[in-house]
Amino acid sequence: MFSSLPFSYMFLAVMGVGTLFSVSSLHWLGIWAGLEINLIGFLPLLVYQKGSMESESAVKYFVVQAIGSSFLIFGSLVVYSMSFTWETFNNEYFTSIMGFIMMVSGLCVKLGLFPFHFWLPSVMAGLPWVTCLLLATWQKLAPIFLMSSLLELSSSYWLLVLLCFFSSGSALTGGFGGMNQTQIRALLAYSSIGHLGWILFALIHGEWVMKVYLAVYILVSLCMFVSLWFSDSSSMKDLSNLKSSSLTQVGIMLMLLSLGGLPPLLGFVSKWLVISISIMGPYLLFLSMLILGSLMSLFYYLSLFFSVNLSTSKKHNIIDLKASNYSGILLSIILFNMLGGILILLSNSMSMM
Repeated sequence: MFSSLPFSYMFLAVMGVGTLFSVSSLHWLGIWAGLEINLIGFLPLLVYQKGSMESESAVKYFVVQAIGSSFLIFGSLVVYSMSFTWETFNNEYFTSIMGFIMMVSGLCVKLGLFPFHFWLPSVMAGLPWVTCLLLATWQKLAPIFLMSSLLELSSSYWLLVLLCFFSSGSALTGGFGGMNQTQIRALLAYSSIGHLGWILFALIHGEWVMKVYLAVYILVSLCMFVSLWFSDSSSMKDLSNLKSSSLTQVGIMLMLLSLGGLPPLLGFVSKWLVISISIMGPYLLFLSMLILGSLMSLFYYLSLFFSVNLSTSKKHNIIDLKASNYSGILLSIILFNMLGGILILLSNSMSMM
């Protein structure tokens, strides 16, 4: 995987230590230092293939993360310039609110949330599958949990409305942005933007809802990237190359449908939980925008599914167990996403009786 980079596991360890240091810090200076340590460990992994696209993505990622870190440290300095204690943070002063907005904006830049989402599709389009997996999963953990800490410090109604605006905008961007995309990496980038909107909206209603959604998203994304990694990743640039392996084609398309939230796949469970929690809340308009963005993403996932499968149905079998050496692993991934969602939904319905 990282054969051309002998110290790859050391950089993975540095990246993990930076995330843990940032999440466990009690001061915003330590949080900022942990994020920078994580960035230092992740950048060499972006350029380990020494290609021009990887280098371009690494430069873009470095510049954007530096901007997000500057927003974060500047917002924390603005807040601390008003008071040296967090007890007065909830007071409706203009300075503290502006400082909080700066901190939230810095975290949104690091996550790739709307309206700071412009960098994520172009960065992921030039990366290999393993680093795409790290960018879509592990690199989101620290900013999401820091966002949760900020929500515990402030309960202002207007700030919650602003976060709802960011979340609904991210869901709509993830739906609109993937309409005309054929590259798989760009599709996964816009899907990540949409799911981040759902995660932020779930965080507003409860930290445990966010953790459940984040865990399901990481599991489905891991299955998706493992399926892509086991396929011919060196030549796969768009969905037309999925025709080479029928089993890989079915597995990847089912993972895309699971990311889109099609029942009864596992990706639907997390969305159903968020909808059931927030349906009686005051943010019903933003919830409808989230559902609309999810429906748009599911629409182009279904369109791709039918177009790819119907175009190859006359030439190939639907499932060819000899098409890949990793057929057992791919079948396990498919059954996990299909049966996992059914079992969870059945257990929840039986517990409600």
